[in-house]
Amino acid sequence: MVSKKKKTSRLVLILGDQLTPEIASLRSADPSTDVVIMGEIVEEATYVQHHKKKLIFVFSAMRHFAEDLREAGWSVDYAALDGAKTYTSFKELVADAVDRYAPETLTVVEPGEWRLFEAMKHWDEELDCAVEILDDERFLCSHDEFADWAEGRKSLRMEYFYREMRKKTGLLIEDGAPEGGKWNYDQENRKPPKDGLKSPAPPRFEPDAITRNVIDLVEDRFGDHFGDAAPFWFAVTRKDAEKARDRFLTKALAQFGDYQDAMMADNRFLFHSLLSMYINAGLLDPLDVCRRAVKQYEKGAAPLNAVEGFIRQIIGWREFVRGIYWREGPDYVKANFFKADRKLPDFYWTGETDMACLRAAIAQTKEEAYAHHIQRLMVTGTFALIAGIDPHDVHEWYLAVYPDAYEWVEAPNVIGMALFADGGVLGSKPYAASGAYINRMSNYCGDCRYSVSKKTEDGACPFNALYWDFLIRNEDKLRGNGRLSRVYQNWARLDKDKKSAYRKRARSILNKLDKGAATDL
Repeated sequence: MVSKKKKTSRLVLILGDQLTPEIASLRSADPSTDVVIMGEIVEEATYVQHHKKKLIFVFSAMRHFAEDLREAGWSVDYAALDGAKTYTSFKELVADAVDRYAPETLTVVEPGEWRLFEAMKHWDEELDCAVEILDDERFLCSHDEFADWAEGRKSLRMEYFYREMRKKTGLLIEDGAPEGGKWNYDQENRKPPKDGLKSPAPPRFEPDAITRNVIDLVEDRFGDHFGDAAPFWFAVTRKDAEKARDRFLTKALAQFGDYQDAMMADNRFLFHSLLSMYINAGLLDPLDVCRRAVKQYEKGAAPLNAVEGFIRQIIGWREFVRGIYWREGPDYVKANFFKADRKLPDFYWTGETDMACLRAAIAQTKEEAYAHHIQRLMVTGTFALIAGIDPHDVHEWYLAVYPDAYEWVEAPNVIGMALFADGGVLGSKPYAASGAYINRMSNYCGDCRYSVSKKTEDGACPFNALYWDFLIRNEDKLRGNGRLSRVYQNWARLDKDKKSAYRKRARSILNKLDKGAATDL
């Protein structure tokens, strides 16, 4: 809906991941005199091939948020992709709105990505009004606070940053000390799956008329994009996101800690919250979610290891990666420490591979737009690492396929954590692994055509040879890493023929990948 021309003192631009009624830009405005502008932007929908479900989620959540604002008394000028006028870029949207409303000021909360921020910095010169870019106060740690914390440190490690966030929030803190006497209970959160493990299904929400219209739009305009549009069951309103939050806290949180690293082909969601997309879009307040989780511990409904592990992901890891992203600058996504240049295999888009772990993780990504952190890190991420896939290709894949993926959170997790492409800015070592880890933490390997127990023979799990080959071909960069010294000692103890067999098997796999093979590796 496009408003008729009128003069207003302020335009407030709300981005698709700023769906928070208490956001700073709205707090600074007056609904009786100011106008909110929102838009579904062609460039934002297509700069990577976003999963259909991701587009449906964002567009539907935006449209619902616009309706909520109107009900609260705001004038909202919303440009839909199936509306009377569409816009290629945010600059086009705001320039047109400035021309129609002649505001004194355009106010926006800073975007989460360098790409948009670099464009916005020039709007003050390009638009016929003042431009006010506000800090995003929905995060616990500002850019300046993170810079102060990082200043002078030889290495930046999440664990120490997380402790500061615990102290700042008071979460699981008693008399200045961590609840239970330890800051971190991760050692208790690594149980492998067991046969017959049952978990509560995540809540599914029936699409309303607004969402059904968006589904039709996405199928029509973005039908060639990755992923399945149906069935679509995500929450797209604050009310439903809160229902999903409450269901996790009461039904799944208690066992989340124990099995957060487990993977099961026949149980895709286990005890995970699936709340990250709602938090990152602004439908849920992260600190509020953490406080509610702590209340579950305080009343004896969830154990300490589960609650601590859950809040660490939010006030620790989520805040930490944002700090890294903004500190490292816009070129961070170009980092390529290992000079990896292999093309992303087509099976990352199709799921058509004989490796059962990758097939499972990619299939559920295609169908559900979901994979949990260990599937992302230790399956799709680890394979890309040890196979030498170009990190920028991998970065764009993750950015495209998950609804919680905005560059500020996705890039450090992929460039830094999964691929070690930043050379150790974020992590202390690359998360390279053989098939043994996946076999221990999942039930994938039993149905795989490759044998995880075989090392170098035909039919051996490709992870096994690629693991050693990665370490040896990058030995000059990794030999000095103290956390890998024992690994290289183990390699040195192997006899010459075994070493040669590993390297030969790896070359065979990589040559087949280079030729486009997805099976018979």
